[in-house]
Amino acid sequence: MRKIGTLRLIVAVLAVVLMAPAAAVAARLNVVIDLSAQTMRVETDGRPIHHWPVSTARKGYRTPTGTFRPQRLERVWYSTIYHRSPMPWSIFFHRGYAIHGTTEIKNLGRPASHGCVRLHPDNARRLFELVLAYGKGKTSIVIIR
Repeated sequence: MRKIGTLRLIVAVLAVVLMAPAAAVAARLNVVIDLSAQTMRVETDGRPIHHWPVSTARKGYRTPTGTFRPQRLERVWYSTIYHRSPMPWSIFFHRGYAIHGTTEIKNLGRPASHGCVRLHPDNARRLFELVLAYGKGKTSIVIIR
């Protein structure tokens, strides 16, 4: 009798352990930036949760396209290239490129940056917190033309 009880406990523990990683792997955050529309769509497990205007590279500059993962997150950052411009809620994803808040909210919805993806500071904070919650490894950033 004791062996059956122990066996049931082992099976129950194994079921919980094996199911937990599957549930964790299922939760993913996707950030899709459309350069032609100057918009960002944020999805979790394929379900849209936010849709925001952005500003990406203006003429003479470029925003990289492709699929990326967040590399570094900085709540407060200042550009080391462009006059120490504030870059709150920065999510660096490729070399020096980042998604970040901007003070130039009047330009959202049209190309205006040196290549970074600019967001309203409130939206940048929301996105930053989502990336923290989901984790860098479970967040993808897709930039399309």
